[in-house]
Formats: sequence, structure tokens, C-alpha cells
Amino acid sequence: MTDLELTLANRKVLYAYLVNYSTEELNTIPPGQSNNLIWNIGHTIVIQQLLVYQLSGNKLLIPAEMVGLYNRGTIPTGTTSEAEIEMIKSLVCNTIEQTSADLAAGKFSNYTTYQTLLGIPLEKVEDAIKFNNFHEALHLAFCLKIKKGLR
Repeated sequence: MTDLELTLANRKVLYAYLVNYSTEELNTIPPGQSNNLIWNIGHTIVIQQLLVYQLSGNKLLIPAEMVGLYNRGTIPTGTTSEAEIEMIKSLVCNTIEQTSADLAAGKFSNYTTYQTLLGIPLEKVEDAIKFNNFHEALHLAFCLKIKKGLR
């Protein structure tokens, strides 16, 4: 299994939340939590785009306003609309499929070295993809914890 296949497998789990939970459930912040399912899913999309596309000097595959809503340091700002949830549904797997095609096409040859908050240096896009899997696994764990608070 390649790193991007692992990312896509994780994204399919996140997609299941989008189709199996109501808008209200996706937006609910359970007691003791600081965010909700939809924020965690949107956050994984944004961070992957920043780590892989932005640091490679490529145009993001997502609307710019998503970065402001789901970037590191943000919190849910209210109720995410059904239209925005539909947009996130369309991006959650498609962005990874496009990343795979773009990687095969050599679009990430110009990567800007970046040190994560954990002190992990990302020196090439392959490092970013691997680190992103670690990051997304953390947010899947948060989703699992939030899920317990919903049902």
C-alpha cells in the first residue's frame, strides 16, 4: 500500500461520517470537546492541501475560504451549511485522487522545506504525504471520540 492509498483509505472512513451523520450531528460539539466532526474533516483537507500543494508552489485544489475556516488554530464558527457539507463531500476523496495523479505527473518537484510543530522536517513532497497520514490519523481519532459523544 502506498502512502496515498493509505490517505485515501482514511478519507473513505471520513467520507462515511459525511453520509451517515445528519447536518446537526456533523455540527455538534459534544461536552468536553473543542470541535466537531465536520471541522475535523475539513481540517484534514486543508492541511493536506497546504503541506502538499502550497509548499510545492502549486495552486490549492480547494476554495481559499476553506483555509480560513479549517486551518490550524481555527475552531468551528457556527453551523456548517448543507451546501458546504456537500462541497466537503466532493473534496474529501477527490483531492487525494488528484494528488496521486499530480504526483505521477511530477508536479511537486519544487518543494519548500518545512518544519512541523512537532519538529519534524519535511524536505520533499513524499515527507509531507507521510506526515499528513500521521496528522490525519490523529483527527480520525478525534472523530471517533466525538462519535461516542453523539450516539
